[in-house]
Amino acid sequence: MANLRTAMDSAFWDQPISSPQTLDGSANSVPGDPFPLDAARASRALRIQQLALLGLGFPLGIIPSYSPCSQKELGSFSLQSLLLKPSTSFGWVGLVGQFRPKKLISEIKREFSNADELEVSVFRDAAKHFLDKSLYSIALCSQLSLGSSSLLWNTEQHGDKKAHRHKLMFYQKLPDHDITLEAAWPQLFIDRKGGYWDVPEAISLSLSSLTSDSGLRYRFGIQKNSGHPQGVNAINGEAPAALMPGLCAKAAFSYEQSKDIWRQKETKKDLIVTTDKGQFWRPAYDVRLKEPHATISAIIGGTFAAWFGGRESSMAVESQDRDVSMTMKKRSPLNADLFGSVCYTFQHGWFRKPFGDLTRFDARLDVCSASGLAKRALNIFKSSSVSNAEKSLSSPRLNLIFQQQVAGPIVFRVDSKFLLDSSSEKRGPHMEDFIYSLSYSLRLLRSGKVVAWYSPKRKEGMIELRLYEF
Repeated sequence: MANLRTAMDSAFWDQPISSPQTLDGSANSVPGDPFPLDAARASRALRIQQLALLGLGFPLGIIPSYSPCSQKELGSFSLQSLLLKPSTSFGWVGLVGQFRPKKLISEIKREFSNADELEVSVFRDAAKHFLDKSLYSIALCSQLSLGSSSLLWNTEQHGDKKAHRHKLMFYQKLPDHDITLEAAWPQLFIDRKGGYWDVPEAISLSLSSLTSDSGLRYRFGIQKNSGHPQGVNAINGEAPAALMPGLCAKAAFSYEQSKDIWRQKETKKDLIVTTDKGQFWRPAYDVRLKEPHATISAIIGGTFAAWFGGRESSMAVESQDRDVSMTMKKRSPLNADLFGSVCYTFQHGWFRKPFGDLTRFDARLDVCSASGLAKRALNIFKSSSVSNAEKSLSSPRLNLIFQQQVAGPIVFRVDSKFLLDSSSEKRGPHMEDFIYSLSYSLRLLRSGKVVAWYSPKRKEGMIELRLYEF
């Protein structure tokens, strides 16, 4: 089924979204924004671990990605590779490199086209362009594991930018809970419009319960933002209120249930294939896609947040060629809300045969703010006007996911999100976002796959390794 846990996780600051903007492969969603697409959620595997495994199947271990750059002459196409990863029984250190070839190719081509004769000096001048530091980015990653605790440190430097990125994460596993501490300088966030924001300093601490048989889940956390958010590619836009300076304490709970309308259970007979050469064991390419079924599932929950400080502020963000003035509206010190999702899933096929053995469809209706939806309905009767921002947050959204087997373990997937509202530009329900992807399931990993995705809205795409994340 579509991932219903996104509903509660989106209320906090550490909801990871896949992004090639950073070398660790992720950015955090803005808390309180509409739930992101399932395909947008970042892999649970660290980016350096992904590169280590993906590099085994790519020439020279080089992984391509696509993302806009601050300097247009560098191009959007980039190449990533794991340069070094020494490890011990209690931890490892890794070095990741990235190279953008467009500017280099253009400069070398210009050198040779302007030369009258192919002299040694021409080759020497062309070789100097390899030393242009704006072409390169590098990241140093490390992990220290001590029993049930894990400490991760990541620092990266992009050649086209002066500032470094630093991130520290600490995980502690308890019998029924997980404790997570995350700190970043700066922390990269992505809003619902696909715009990126840098928060100079962001620190969060959370305690979350593990999945229980009853379907009840809860989470508590605190978040401290320091400094004014700076738009990375969001021009003439107002910074989200949740990213402004201040300390926030938040609690959330959810109750989730699922009911099969029908399901064809897998048997041992289904796993055995008889041929002229004997009998062979043939499990599904992905254990989470092994049974045809129709299922309805739902989740309902609530959040409570308390803000301390930073209720009103204004700022001027200095960009390369202009000053962008940004002001923050008054932020409520206390906020409580309800959210919910209901999903219908239909799957045909067992995902074992080479062709025509998987067709799957998910339809999920999300309400991220029940109070906002109620206010919208009340304002309609009162004939009151509602701002576009309030409309966007309070409007229900319909997520549609379609998957079709192409051949063997290769699956084509489309994730789309429709806003069930009208705006001044568009009438009636309209598509707000979509991502299409191609995945290759790794049968030996039981539920692992290599995914190549592209987001037309963000004009970004990358190749990832995902494990047990259907």
